[in-house]
Amino acid sequence: MVGLLTVTPGLDTALILRTAGLGHRRRAWGVVLGIQCGTLAWGVLTSLGVTALLTASHLAYEVLRWAGAAYLMWMGGRMLWASWRRPAHEQPEADSGGPRTDDTALGGWRQGIVTNLLNPKMGAFYVAVLPQFIPAGAPHLATGVLLTGVHILLALLWSCALIGFAHVLRGRLQRPSVRRCLDRVTGAAVAVFGLRLALGD
Repeated sequence: MVGLLTVTPGLDTALILRTAGLGHRRRAWGVVLGIQCGTLAWGVLTSLGVTALLTASHLAYEVLRWAGAAYLMWMGGRMLWASWRRPAHEQPEADSGGPRTDDTALGGWRQGIVTNLLNPKMGAFYVAVLPQFIPAGAPHLATGVLLTGVHILLALLWSCALIGFAHVLRGRLQRPSVRRCLDRVTGAAVAVFGLRLALGD
């Protein structure tokens, strides 16, 4: 089940491909680790029964949903704005010879974990699915963390494939016109995810 969830194209896939495709390998791995830290947090909170309170409390769920939607639409809008402002003759950052100030693992980690934790559907998924696979009498926290670890392991393997794929196509993806197109497609996808979250779809 989590294998299918992992390989289904979504927000995580779009962020990893876009970041790695622009040549920001350190930031891409930061995004991956941030997403998986968020996944681990959801697994631990679900095992402790905390996320059940989130789904039971309409107010808490709505606050988290609107915060996540606002963040995603802001992030997508920023990508779109930057792509329209970027001059056609701009060269890729990797070819400029200057420092890559945005290619930091910490910056990617922050983006990944915030994106993951502000997605209430992750919490709802774990509340609905994880308890069903914890055997009766087994320690909830230890078993829940173990099952979450399986999800994280599969996601890390999939992320390796995504980053490797982006690295192979890096030369083409770093062309200015392709970079603008990649930013616009990813920005639009992120903004749509945010809009859907806001509308409750």
